[in-house]
Amino acid sequence: MILSRLRRARRSPSWRACGPTVCTVILLLQGCAPSRPPRSPLPAAGKLQLDDVTVVNTESGALSPGMSVLMDQGRIVSVTPTASGALDPSVRHIDMTGKFVVPGYNNMHDHALGPDHPQGDLALMLTQGVTGFRQMSGSAELLRQRREGRLPIGKDAPALLIMPSDVITPFNAGSPDAVRTLVRRQAAEGADFIKMALATPAIFYAAIDEAKKVGLPIVGHLQEGVDPGKAADAGFHAIEHLGPGDTMWIGCSTDEATLLAQAAARPIIKAPPFELPGFVQRFIMARIAKILVNPAAFAKPEDVARLQRALDTYSEAKCKALAARFVADGTWQTPTLVRLRTQMLADDPAYLTDAALASMPADHIRTWRAVRNRFRRLPPPMLATYHSAYGRSLALTRLFFEAGVPMMAGTDGGDEAVPGQSIQQEFVELSKAGLPPLAILQMTTINAARFLGRTSTMGTVAPGRNADLVILDANPLQSAQNLHGIAGVVRAGFYHSAKDLEALRARVVAGHGRLS
Repeated sequence: MILSRLRRARRSPSWRACGPTVCTVILLLQGCAPSRPPRSPLPAAGKLQLDDVTVVNTESGALSPGMSVLMDQGRIVSVTPTASGALDPSVRHIDMTGKFVVPGYNNMHDHALGPDHPQGDLALMLTQGVTGFRQMSGSAELLRQRREGRLPIGKDAPALLIMPSDVITPFNAGSPDAVRTLVRRQAAEGADFIKMALATPAIFYAAIDEAKKVGLPIVGHLQEGVDPGKAADAGFHAIEHLGPGDTMWIGCSTDEATLLAQAAARPIIKAPPFELPGFVQRFIMARIAKILVNPAAFAKPEDVARLQRALDTYSEAKCKALAARFVADGTWQTPTLVRLRTQMLADDPAYLTDAALASMPADHIRTWRAVRNRFRRLPPPMLATYHSAYGRSLALTRLFFEAGVPMMAGTDGGDEAVPGQSIQQEFVELSKAGLPPLAILQMTTINAARFLGRTSTMGTVAPGRNADLVILDANPLQSAQNLHGIAGVVRAGFYHSAKDLEALRARVVAGHGRLS
């Protein structure tokens, strides 16, 4: 999460995206959908039909075996029982006997786009069944490229769903007046939502107020010293990474008032009330690049102690009351458990053999290993707090689910500098949290469509929906593990077999993150 957008931002000529703030600056924001999907340079696909497949209803969990899904021009035309007899020669028929079809997965927190970003990361997402993603960091230039159809979004990449402009930080919004001006400018640039990374409570609430005035949702990080419930009541539309940091835990603490005051008094980055020049921002980013890999490795003992105090004074009753406010306010959550895990359990030996290492550039692997070693050298009490906090994060995700808090699946991936952030691993972590398979499937399909306001075009396998599908070897409702067994992907009506997907992945690995 943190690393993804900031590392990418520092390569950008218009670097406003993020400024140095150790732990909080980087886990960004969430948003809602534009009135219509962005322009796409994709060619039109011909007629394609999947025959004798079991269709999974993502709303009810019902299964419809023996069905044919006909697609044309990138849309689903019909879903009907497979008929016997001669095949229509104008249609490409694919026998899917024994397979299951679900809508394409949506990664609802990713950072796959940016200057000099390897297109291979987009291809890797497709090989994992991701047919759409919410870009969580942007710029005026990226928004311009989208309008002009110049983004690298082809049939070997998932669709860009929505995107912000520059992320709000002290470097582009140093006062309430400055943030109001910035929000108005981003609305004029065509941003789909406003993304909050780091600010004082006063700037945070000013940004929410101005975003409502310009008609844009505002999402991202809860700020230190901000009450989560009050943020939801004020109109903060979505919270990323369960906070991040200690913000959510303070909201669930019996010692909330004291801890909230301490958090509000915590020194944050100092910046002038005007936007810093790009070369200054790039210099700062270069100096803190390693911090962005895993802020937990560089955390201050007093901050970790405050987190431990919040955990020690946790009240399930308070947390359930907070969850009820999220439900009442319609405040979404994208837990990004895989990102939290790569921070709090960075010393897990499993990361040393993660499959993602094969597609990571050598210099990124060296940096990641160095930061991992720094994390391992933290004092044992700090490591114990982090290890405990991750387990508690799983339990919090389960509590939110049971309370009916709307949630989506995301990874905070899109940067090749940290392994372990695939959408499949997010499914694993959500399963560990105790969520049932259908709920996990919904978080990456129909819930994403609801969040975007696009249930008429995505989230279900039905006529009129986009021809973005995942074909699975086994019933995904029996086990979340079956969401990993991908037999094929249809993206905008173009079919990719399991063999095609493996060849695509091999090309990326051969190019070390680049699409060779």
